[in-house]
Amino acid sequence: MSTTFTTLISATQLRALFDAGETPVLIDTRFDLADPFAGERAWGEGHLPGAFYLHLDRDLSGPKTGRNGRHPLPERAAFAQTLGRIGITPERQVVVLDAQGGMYAARAWWMLQWMGHAQVAVLDGGLAAWAEAGGSLTTEVPAAKSAPPYPTRPALVAALDADALQAQLGRVKLIDARAGERFRGDVEPLDAQAGHIPGALNRFFKDNLGADGRFKPAAQLRAEFDTLLGQQPAAQTVHQCGSGVTACHNLLAMAHAGLPGSLLYAGSWSEWSADPARPVAKG
Repeated sequence: MSTTFTTLISATQLRALFDAGETPVLIDTRFDLADPFAGERAWGEGHLPGAFYLHLDRDLSGPKTGRNGRHPLPERAAFAQTLGRIGITPERQVVVLDAQGGMYAARAWWMLQWMGHAQVAVLDGGLAAWAEAGGSLTTEVPAAKSAPPYPTRPALVAALDADALQAQLGRVKLIDARAGERFRGDVEPLDAQAGHIPGALNRFFKDNLGADGRFKPAAQLRAEFDTLLGQQPAAQTVHQCGSGVTACHNLLAMAHAGLPGSLLYAGSWSEWSADPARPVAKG
């Protein structure tokens, strides 16, 4: 494959790979927090040819303890087995997609980078963009692969835990990807407490998208994040959300804007708010 994609890929570019016989490994991550089986049902009713389905709870998260958040990261060894099952090897291009503006695909994108896999991109505009580009869908279920577990490689992205974040509050820029009403603590439909981590700034992940459901141009995203972060280096920026999913959307947007290197607090508000000893802010 002559060109590799590491942040976003357009539907036109993906169709060109199909036409050239360079089909990447495709991962469909459609999901619905209110109906955890809706995404898998939708995949079964029609998906990109060859696309495997990975479930947020089952494949992209680890066991929950009640104190480690709603979508804790799995063990790397467990995720390596998942990647091998769908035929991902270090040299393969991977494209991840959903039907929600990339909010779930971005989680898979970050996790592939976490495993050391650079050539992974999110389909910009997802299923809708594929349809608009004339792409076809199928109900044929792809066969599982016999590739070994993904090999152990250095992570290309970094995460930190709750204790490390609490020790650095005030010294890092913390960006919360939740909607404004949840960030302010006006409502809390999912987690133990309402509010946000003290000092956090709010950047709703949907602000990364234009009216067409695709990511804004890289230059526009760069300007918006520069305004939010000031002179703070990306390496001193931490992203979080409700459960470590939509925070990855901001991480992807920053990477696409030429601002890689910020960190993920994977436990996010669902983990933070489960511990009554941790500080909470509102407003």
